[in-house]
Amino acid sequence: MGGGQGATGGRGAGRGRRSSASGRQTAAAWILTLPFVVLFLAFTAGPVLGSLGMSFTDLRQRDLRTPFAVNGVGFDNYVKALSDETFRKAALNTAYFVLVGVPLTLALALAAAVLLDRGVKRFQSLFKVAYYLPVITSIVAIAVIWRFVLAPESGLLNTVLSWAGIDGPNWLASKTWAMPSLIMMAVWRNFGSAMIIFLAGLQGIPATVEEAGQLDGAGSWQRFRYLIVPLLRPTILFTSVTTGIGYLQFFEEPFVMTQGGPLNSTVSVSMYTYQQFGFGNYGVATAMSYILFVVIAVITFIQFRLLREK
Repeated sequence: MGGGQGATGGRGAGRGRRSSASGRQTAAAWILTLPFVVLFLAFTAGPVLGSLGMSFTDLRQRDLRTPFAVNGVGFDNYVKALSDETFRKAALNTAYFVLVGVPLTLALALAAAVLLDRGVKRFQSLFKVAYYLPVITSIVAIAVIWRFVLAPESGLLNTVLSWAGIDGPNWLASKTWAMPSLIMMAVWRNFGSAMIIFLAGLQGIPATVEEAGQLDGAGSWQRFRYLIVPLLRPTILFTSVTTGIGYLQFFEEPFVMTQGGPLNSTVSVSMYTYQQFGFGNYGVATAMSYILFVVIAVITFIQFRLLREK
């Protein structure tokens, strides 16, 4: 009996030591994560919740000295944003930019990745760097290059078109061609990032997969369509989500190249929201920001539903 009691006491003491050690580990973990928690609450969660509350008030620039004296207006700011003709125009411009730009970017990125993976063996690293370089290049430097390319009289593109007897337009000053010009620039600037991800996905597919398809008599296109693309579904999902989110928030291209013109034909939702902040319409501007946030969340959810692994 004494031995049984000793064994029971030993097990209880062991559990107590383990519990004490677990408590110390938990305390140490919280101490280590405390700086992040404090910074997250102060600079992320706090401002996000504050801006959400701001979107339901009539806060303007003149109210900054007395921010707690503003009045609640319910959903009036959201109604004003959705009834704003320029905001609706900006939403259509953004939709145009995304619906054309994202498929072009992904298609070009996938084509370049396939060529680098299957066709180009020598100097592959050089091509990777060359394609990725625009991603890390300043938008100001890119704007200088593209202004030279798209200049109406002495631009490189119109010069090449003149050799074929075509009189090129004033690309950035045309309501018809300004947005396609920005899309071309965005695709050129961003496809390198998606290409690197696609290339990693292609190189992660075992060679035996294609060999099995080839033994079954499948041609190159059939192997790519029915074997490679399904295996790339997670990669396609990731690139489409990240590219789509970036394009829905596009701001730098019109801000630097066209200032939203001509006649608001290139103004985006992000740019118009920025302008409203500049005008001091903080309540309406934050409402526009959250409308864009909801749209991004819905589109991302749809992409996950359509492109998830089956």
